[in-house]
Amino acid sequence: MHVLVTVGSRHGSTREIGDSLAGVLEREAHTVAQVDPDDVTSLVGYDAVVLGSAIYAGQMTESVRALVRRLEAALVDIPLWLFWSGPIGARARPVGEPDDVRLLQRRLKPRGVHMFGGQLATAGLGMAERSLVAAVGAVPGDYRDFEAVDSWAEQIAVELRAKARPGIEIPPSGQWRGLGPA
Repeated sequence: MHVLVTVGSRHGSTREIGDSLAGVLEREAHTVAQVDPDDVTSLVGYDAVVLGSAIYAGQMTESVRALVRRLEAALVDIPLWLFWSGPIGARARPVGEPDDVRLLQRRLKPRGVHMFGGQLATAGLGMAERSLVAAVGAVPGDYRDFEAVDSWAEQIAVELRAKARPGIEIPPSGQWRGLGPA
Protein backbone atom coordinates (compact mmCIF):
# COMPACT_ATOMS: atom_id res chain seq x y z
CA MET A 1 0.00 0.00 0.00
CA HIS A 2 1.14 3.56 -0.71
CA VAL A 3 0.72 5.64 2.44
CA LEU A 4 1.04 9.40 2.82
CA VAL A 5 2.29 10.50 6.24
CA THR A 6 1.89 14.25 6.63
CA VAL A 7 2.51 16.06 9.90
CA GLY A 8 2.17 19.66 11.03
CA SER A 9 4.87 20.42 13.58
CA ARG A 10 6.14 23.73 14.89
CA HIS A 11 9.34 22.72 16.64
CA GLY A 12 9.90 19.21 15.25
CA SER A 13 8.78 16.87 18.03
CA THR A 14 5.45 15.96 16.37
CA ARG A 15 7.31 15.40 13.10
CA GLU A 16 9.52 12.91 14.98
CA ILE A 17 6.35 11.01 15.93
CA GLY A 18 5.42 10.99 12.23
CA ASP A 19 8.92 9.72 11.37
CA SER A 20 8.48 6.85 13.80
CA LEU A 21 5.04 5.97 12.38
CA ALA A 22 6.45 6.05 8.84
CA GLY A 23 9.37 3.84 9.84
CA VAL A 24 7.07 1.17 11.25
CA LEU A 25 4.82 1.27 8.17
CA GLU A 26 7.86 0.87 5.90
CA ARG A 27 9.17 -2.00 8.03
CA GLU A 28 5.73 -3.61 7.64
CA ALA A 29 6.15 -3.58 3.81
CA HIS A 30 4.21 -0.42 2.94
CA THR A 31 5.53 2.32 0.67
CA VAL A 32 5.53 5.59 2.60
CA ALA A 33 5.85 9.18 1.42
CA GLN A 34 6.46 11.80 4.07
CA VAL A 35 5.30 15.15 2.76
CA ASP A 36 4.88 18.44 4.59
CA PRO A 37 1.17 19.41 4.75
CA ASP A 38 1.86 22.63 2.82
CA ASP A 39 3.21 20.55 -0.08
CA VAL A 40 0.29 18.09 -0.34
CA THR A 41 -1.78 19.11 -3.36
CA SER A 42 -3.44 15.79 -4.20
CA LEU A 43 -4.02 12.33 -2.76
CA VAL A 44 -3.85 10.64 -6.15
CA GLY A 45 -1.52 7.65 -5.94
CA TYR A 46 -2.01 7.09 -2.23
CA ASP A 47 -4.02 4.24 -0.73
CA ALA A 48 -4.15 5.74 2.78
CA VAL A 49 -3.20 8.82 4.78
CA VAL A 50 -1.82 9.31 8.28
CA LEU A 51 -2.40 12.94 9.25
CA GLY A 52 -0.81 14.38 12.36
CA SER A 53 -0.54 17.73 14.06
CA ALA A 54 0.91 19.42 17.07
CA ILE A 55 -1.72 21.21 19.14
CA TYR A 56 -1.15 24.80 20.24
CA ALA A 57 -3.77 26.75 22.16
CA GLY A 58 -6.28 24.02 21.39
CA GLN A 59 -5.76 24.09 17.63
CA MET A 60 -3.98 22.03 15.03
CA THR A 61 -1.23 23.72 13.07
CA GLU A 62 -2.35 26.07 10.31
CA SER A 63 -0.64 23.85 7.72
CA VAL A 64 -2.85 20.88 8.68
CA ARG A 65 -6.01 23.01 8.79
CA ALA A 66 -5.16 24.37 5.32
CA LEU A 67 -4.55 20.85 3.97
CA VAL A 68 -7.97 19.76 5.24
CA ARG A 69 -9.62 22.80 3.61
CA ARG A 70 -7.89 21.99 0.28
CA LEU A 71 -8.50 18.25 0.22
CA GLU A 72 -11.46 17.53 2.49
CA ALA A 73 -13.44 15.65 -0.19
CA ALA A 74 -10.47 13.41 -0.99
CA LEU A 75 -9.69 12.82 2.71
CA VAL A 76 -13.25 11.60 3.29
CA ASP A 77 -12.84 9.01 0.52
CA ILE A 78 -9.51 7.49 1.61
CA PRO A 79 -8.58 5.39 4.64
CA LEU A 80 -7.38 8.00 7.11
CA TRP A 81 -5.75 7.89 10.52
CA LEU A 82 -5.49 11.05 12.59
CA PHE A 83 -3.16 11.81 15.49
CA TRP A 84 -2.13 14.78 17.53
CA SER A 85 0.47 15.56 20.13
CA GLY A 86 0.65 18.23 22.70
CA PRO A 87 -0.36 17.20 26.19
CA ILE A 88 2.65 17.52 28.45
CA GLY A 89 3.44 16.87 32.08
CA ALA A 90 2.81 14.02 34.49
CA ARG A 91 -0.78 15.28 34.69
CA ALA A 92 -1.15 15.88 30.95
CA ARG A 93 -1.96 19.49 30.17
CA PRO A 94 -3.96 20.73 28.43
CA VAL A 95 -6.70 18.27 29.31
CA GLY A 96 -9.25 16.96 26.81
CA GLU A 97 -9.61 16.58 23.10
CA PRO A 98 -9.01 19.75 21.06
CA ASP A 99 -11.99 21.24 19.21
CA ASP A 100 -10.16 20.81 15.88
CA VAL A 101 -9.85 17.08 16.47
CA ARG A 102 -13.54 16.67 17.30
CA LEU A 103 -14.47 18.63 14.18
CA LEU A 104 -12.18 16.57 11.94
CA GLN A 105 -13.51 13.33 13.38
CA ARG A 106 -17.06 14.36 12.46
CA ARG A 107 -16.14 15.64 8.99
CA LEU A 108 -13.48 13.15 7.85
CA LYS A 109 -14.53 9.97 9.69
CA PRO A 110 -10.98 8.63 10.23
CA ARG A 111 -10.47 4.91 10.86
CA GLY A 112 -8.37 5.69 13.90
CA VAL A 113 -7.58 8.65 16.12
CA HIS A 114 -4.80 8.82 18.68
CA MET A 115 -3.34 11.35 21.09
CA PHE A 116 0.35 11.24 21.96
CA GLY A 117 2.14 13.17 24.64
CA GLY A 118 4.23 16.06 23.42
CA GLN A 119 7.60 17.57 24.13
CA LEU A 120 8.26 20.99 25.57
CA ALA A 121 11.67 22.62 25.39
CA THR A 122 11.38 26.27 26.42
CA ALA A 123 14.68 27.30 24.80
CA GLY A 124 13.13 27.57 21.32
CA LEU A 125 9.90 29.31 22.33
CA GLY A 126 8.91 32.88 21.53
CA MET A 127 7.37 35.27 24.02
CA ALA A 128 3.73 34.35 23.18
CA GLU A 129 4.50 30.63 23.48
CA ARG A 130 6.23 31.14 26.83
CA SER A 131 3.14 32.99 28.08
CA LEU A 132 0.90 30.14 26.97
CA VAL A 133 3.16 27.60 28.71
CA ALA A 134 2.97 29.61 31.92
CA ALA A 135 -0.82 30.02 31.65
CA VAL A 136 -1.47 26.26 31.40
CA GLY A 137 1.16 25.35 33.98
CA ALA A 138 3.10 23.16 31.56
CA VAL A 139 6.31 21.53 32.76
CA PRO A 140 9.14 21.26 30.23
CA GLY A 141 10.16 17.74 29.24
CA ASP A 142 9.65 14.97 26.71
CA TYR A 143 6.35 13.17 27.31
CA ARG A 144 6.27 11.23 24.05
CA ASP A 145 5.88 7.44 24.30
CA PHE A 146 7.45 5.94 21.20
CA GLU A 147 6.42 2.42 22.19
CA ALA A 148 2.80 3.62 22.00
CA VAL A 149 3.55 5.33 18.66
CA ASP A 150 5.02 2.12 17.23
CA SER A 151 2.15 0.04 18.57
CA TRP A 152 -0.42 2.30 16.89
CA ALA A 153 1.56 2.22 13.64
CA GLU A 154 1.57 -1.59 13.77
CA GLN A 155 -2.21 -1.55 14.16
CA ILE A 156 -2.48 0.69 11.09
CA ALA A 157 -0.17 -1.66 9.15
CA VAL A 158 -2.39 -4.65 9.99
CA GLU A 159 -5.49 -2.81 8.77
CA LEU A 160 -3.70 -1.78 5.58
CA ARG A 161 -2.60 -5.36 4.87
CA ALA A 162 -6.19 -6.54 5.33
CA LYS A 163 -7.41 -3.82 2.94
CA ALA A 164 -4.76 -4.70 0.35
CA ARG A 165 -5.91 -8.29 0.06
CA PRO A 166 -9.29 -8.90 1.66
CA GLY A 167 -9.37 -12.36 3.21
CA ILE A 168 -5.61 -12.89 2.82
CA GLU A 169 -3.20 -12.02 5.62
CA ILE A 170 -0.05 -10.49 4.13
CA PRO A 171 2.90 -10.97 6.50
CA PRO A 172 5.22 -8.06 7.25
CA SER A 173 8.41 -7.77 5.21
CA GLY A 174 11.08 -10.29 6.06
CA GLN A 175 8.59 -13.00 6.96
CA TRP A 176 8.28 -14.54 3.50
CA ARG A 177 11.46 -16.62 3.96
CA GLY A 178 10.90 -20.32 3.53
CA LEU A 179 7.79 -19.83 1.43
CA GLY A 180 9.45 -20.67 -1.87
CA PRO A 181 7.90 -22.71 -4.69
CA ALA A 182 6.22 -25.97 -3.66
